[in-house]
Amino acid sequence: MLRIIGFACLLIVILFMVTGLPAGAQSPTQGDRTSTAIHEIKYFDFFIAKGGPIAFVLIGLSIVTVALAIEHAVSIRRATMVPLHAAEMTKALIEKKEYLEAIQYTSDEPSMIGYVLNAGLVEASRGYHAMERALEESLDERAARLYRKIEYVHIIGNVSPMIGLLGTVTGMIFLFADIHAADAFPGARVVADRIAVALITTFWGLAVAIPALSIYAVFRNRIDVLTAECAVAAEHILAIFKPSTTAVRPPAGSSEGRGS
Repeated sequence: MLRIIGFACLLIVILFMVTGLPAGAQSPTQGDRTSTAIHEIKYFDFFIAKGGPIAFVLIGLSIVTVALAIEHAVSIRRATMVPLHAAEMTKALIEKKEYLEAIQYTSDEPSMIGYVLNAGLVEASRGYHAMERALEESLDERAARLYRKIEYVHIIGNVSPMIGLLGTVTGMIFLFADIHAADAFPGARVVADRIAVALITTFWGLAVAIPALSIYAVFRNRIDVLTAECAVAAEHILAIFKPSTTAVRPPAGSSEGRGS
């Protein structure tokens, strides 16, 4: 998490440096290409820089959202949560009755299935029902930990529109303050600058919130699916400890054994 925040801060600093470059830094000998480049720079400044500090905060949140999405895509996937090799290795050790080795292997396995299998195997001496209970509790614990992990994206998705609304209100307040100070309606440039703050911050608030909430929904569904897969795989592996039930035959002299 600290690496992600540090990476995001570095990108924000670079963004500040880029937006702080002078717009007239082009050589006058470039002709039409110079005028086009200057127009693009002015457009970039108007679309981002005129949004003020609130726009830069939202752009920073967008960078954090991208960084979190990349981290979640790497860590929350089937290969890291329910790896096939871990399930097969644990099952092979149990079938060989190498229970201590199975406990040690699952203890060293960092995946979710290794964690829940270790919790179940540790309770083997207390019976199968204790193993089932430990498996369910460990699954709930790991799932809750993953939900808390992706909650940061959810928070960004919920807070970003509010930050954008703050910029909208700020821009309108500044506009009315200019009208009050001049005791007249200001010129078009002043109005455009104030309205730009309102619209740009609203845009960035929605531009951050929509992807963030979408990313949160995707990873929440992925956690649900992988948790269910982990539960099924773990129960299948630990089924060898389930006590067998034998059908009870009726006594030879019972009414069921007599003909009518």
